[in-house]
Amino acid sequence: MRENVIKAIKDKKIIAIVRGIYGENCLRLSQALLKGGIRLVEFTFDQSDPLGEEKTCESIAAVSGAFQGELFCGAGTVLTVAQVVKAREAGARFLISPNICREVIQATVSMDMVSIPGAFSPTEIEDAYRWGADFVKVFPISGLGTEYIRAVRAPLGHIPLLAVGGVTLENLGEFLEAGASGVGLGGELIRKGLILSGQFDKITELAQTAVQQTERMRT
Repeated sequence: MRENVIKAIKDKKIIAIVRGIYGENCLRLSQALLKGGIRLVEFTFDQSDPLGEEKTCESIAAVSGAFQGELFCGAGTVLTVAQVVKAREAGARFLISPNICREVIQATVSMDMVSIPGAFSPTEIEDAYRWGADFVKVFPISGLGTEYIRAVRAPLGHIPLLAVGGVTLENLGEFLEAGASGVGLGGELIRKGLILSGQFDKITELAQTAVQQTERMRT
């Protein structure tokens, strides 16, 4: 299973980042993303919400059950080994963190999930990969830009990087061109106003626009 997810990330390039969307809206959102060509969706733990873990795991379980074989579901903002276990039990196939934690990385891999910790400096990036990460999320990328990806890949080109935090529909192709293996798209794609007003067709259109950017990189 891990190899299938790794291949999907490398091939599809885009992970949709879903925060604070639950229940029926979460299912309709996932359907809209799937129609638009998105195949990987991260459901983020809200660490400030006492019920955040439970609600996120319910979302992962519901979406992975409804779209089994079509969508790969993952958990985001995973900070503890306990959250690794809960995410796996819910059906997560990849885990994303804003930081690097050796115990979280190794627990993720031992449970046959793809590990994507967040790092900022070359030292953190190399540490994360050495500890077993499959990809390293360069985060936040907003203040660094594409040149940082190029600069880091010069000595660390063997480490697959994902650009997250500041990626837009307009610049995601630039990050891929700079050498990122993929990108994470949050509010730029998952627009709560459209979701709350039931305009899921607009979400599908945004997803299609994002996917088109990745397809241009193949030509």
